[in-house]
Parts: sequence; structure tokens; C-alpha cells
Amino acid sequence: MRRASRTAPAALLLPALLGLLFLDLPLVGLLVRAPWRELPAQLAGDQVWEALRLSLVCATSATAVSLVLGVPLAWLLARTRFPGQRLVRALVTLPLVLPPVVGGVALLLVLGRNGIVGRWLDSAFGLTLPFTTAGVVVAEAFVAMPFLVISVEGALRAADPRYEEAAATLGASRLTAFRRVTLPLVAPGVAAGAVLAWARALGEFGATITFAGNFPGRTQTMPLAVYLAMENDPAAAIALSLVLLLVSIAVLAGLRGRWTGTP
Repeated sequence: MRRASRTAPAALLLPALLGLLFLDLPLVGLLVRAPWRELPAQLAGDQVWEALRLSLVCATSATAVSLVLGVPLAWLLARTRFPGQRLVRALVTLPLVLPPVVGGVALLLVLGRNGIVGRWLDSAFGLTLPFTTAGVVVAEAFVAMPFLVISVEGALRAADPRYEEAAATLGASRLTAFRRVTLPLVAPGVAAGAVLAWARALGEFGATITFAGNFPGRTQTMPLAVYLAMENDPAAAIALSLVLLLVSIAVLAGLRGRWTGTP
């Protein structure tokens, strides 16, 4: 049998190289223009570490919310059938393509002080979410949870349901089978989805600034600090961007091969 050629045709190679340059050249420019000598001083400021601390806390909290709500939602989409399931799946994935600032506006209309649900939360519990740290967590979870749901749903569809059926024949309830059989089977997919959700939450900007604002020490996360620094101190903005770039590289390194099957 004739083996397929591994040589790329010139008609595909040229646009592929241009695409590679288009995606990677800005990152190379960031590394080249970085103020390496001033970097320790730029990152030593209290405001930088406060923004980094807030980013890590909020991203981790948003990931926890995504796990608690997203894993059962993924199971519902993968293991059950109900009317309107396609519509539900489309709504779950909508934040992936929705402009984040639109998501922030939508959150304000629902959870704001005068929102559909926010009015009730304020009158019944005195709970106000907009322009608070909790609001940052809500905004980040809104944009990050679909990444986890898609990952876990894919893992559930790939897992053999006969193991769960065997557990059911042995007397296990559906909840017990889910905890003792299903979750261990899809644990790698859950972990990958959690990492993706965490990285997405860490880099969230539009929904956060619209719903939670940009208050140092309370709602100013790293992306917001980069935006603010670009107006007054571009060197500081570059330094902060490098931190987020390193985090993104670490996430990709941790997920290496999971999506492409390569080592």
C-alpha cells in the first residue's frame, strides 16, 4: 500500500506559517518588550499582589461553584433524555460565544439591586452582589462553567455506561453509582474541565468589570489591573501581562495531549 506523503503542499504551508505568526508574534513581542530589569520592582507593589491574590481566590471560588453546579448539569445532558435537551445544551454553551460584557449586563439585569432576582435577594437577605468580591466570583463562574460542562459531558459520553448498570444491578442507587462509579471514571475529564474553567475565570475581564466594577482590593483582578495600568504605566501593564502569560502556559502544559492525543 502506498504511504501518504508527509510533505505539506506549498499552498497549505504558507497560510499555515502566516497563521502561526499571527497567533504567536504578539506573544513574542510581549516577551521582547518586557522590562526585565524593572520586573522585580514592578511586581513588588502591594496593589499588584493584592490583584493577584484576589484573582487567585476568585478564580478558585468560581471553579468550585462550577464544579458543584456544572458536574451534575453535564451528567444530566449526557445520561438523560428530556424534551428541549438541545435547547438546554445551546443555552449552557451560550456564554462561550456571548460577548463577556453582554454577560455582565445580563447579570446586572437579573442579580442587580433592582434586578429580577437581585431585588428579592436584597429585600429578603440584604444580599447585594454587584460591585462586590462575591460579584466577581459570580461573573467568573458565569463565563467559566461552560468549559467544565463541555469537558465533563464529553468524558461521560466516552465512559462505558455498563459499569453504572452493573452497579445498579448490585443494588446501588443512582446517586451511589454516580459517586462510586461514574465520578472515578470521568475524573480526568473533570480535572481537565476544572483547570480550563479556572484559567478562563482568571482571565475574565468584560463580565467582571461590568457586573463587579474595578475597585482595588475588592473587585480589581489581574486583567482589570492590566487595563488600568495601560493608561498610566505601560511597563507595569507588561509586567502584569507576563504573569498571566506564564499562568496560561502552565495551564496548557498541564493539559498537554488531553485534547490532541499527543504526548
